[in-house]
Amino acid sequence: MACERERDLPAGLSAPARRALALIGITRLDQLTGHRASDVLKLHGMGPKGIRTLREALADAGLSFAGEAGDLSSLE
Repeated sequence: MACERERDLPAGLSAPARRALALIGITRLDQLTGHRASDVLKLHGMGPKGIRTLREALADAGLSFAGEAGDLSSLE
């Protein structure tokens, strides 16, 4: 099990992007695995840089957005 720090949203994520995620109930990195990057990108306050930052943090934690390479949630 990952430590809490590994599951937090990345420090480099902008405040508007954090607020956009919070509005849909996402406060931890692992919660993003149930969402597609294309859907998250549509949120007001989220841009391409935010998606890049999240994708890198997910990859570092061995996770990914739903439907992307490395997504093993369909096997559970």
